[in-house]
Amino acid sequence: MKVEETYLKGAYIITPNVFEDERGYFLETFKEKVFVNKTGVETHFVQDNMSKSSKGVLRGLHFQEGDNAQSKLIQVIKGRVLDVCVDIRKDSSTFGKYFSIMLDGINKQQLYIPRGFAHGFIVLENDTIFSYKCDNYYNADSESGIIFNDKFLNIDWGLSEDEILVSEKDKKLLTFETLFK
Repeated sequence: MKVEETYLKGAYIITPNVFEDERGYFLETFKEKVFVNKTGVETHFVQDNMSKSSKGVLRGLHFQEGDNAQSKLIQVIKGRVLDVCVDIRKDSSTFGKYFSIMLDGINKQQLYIPRGFAHGFIVLENDTIFSYKCDNYYNADSESGIIFNDKFLNIDWGLSEDEILVSEKDKKLLTFETLFK
C-alpha cells in the first residue's frame, strides 16, 4: 500500500496493492496497523456508507460539526467521481483550501479525510457506486455544509452547472464566507 499526504495536512491518498489474475482481483481496502504505521493516524471506523448515483449527481459539500465531526475513508467501487475535500479547520495554514482527486473503480485509490473537513463529490459515470467509512456516527442535528458553487472556493467540478444534479437540501447550503468569516 502506498500512502501520500496531500497538501492539506492530514488528508492522504492511498493506493492499495491490487493482485490481479485471470480470475479477477483482490485487495485489502483497509488494514489498521498499516494505516497507522504509514500515517501516524489512529482511527476507529464505526459506520460504513454506500451510494449509487448517475452521471452529474453532486453530493456535498457536507460536514458534521463539533463532537460529531467525522473522518472518512473514501473509495469508488464502480464508476468514477471527482472527490473534493475542503479544509475548514480555522487554525490550519490551509484553511479555506480544497483538494480534489479523481477516484474510480479501476485504479481503486482511496482518500482519507480527517475531521475538520467538508466533503463532496460529483459523479462522472452512470451507475457509480461510492463507499466510505466514518469514525463517528451521523447526527442530523450536527449536519452542515457549504454550497457547491461557492464563489470563494471556486471549485472546478468538471461539468457545467446545467449538467449538475443537486438535491434541494444541498441547494440551500450556505457559502464558505457566511459559515466561517
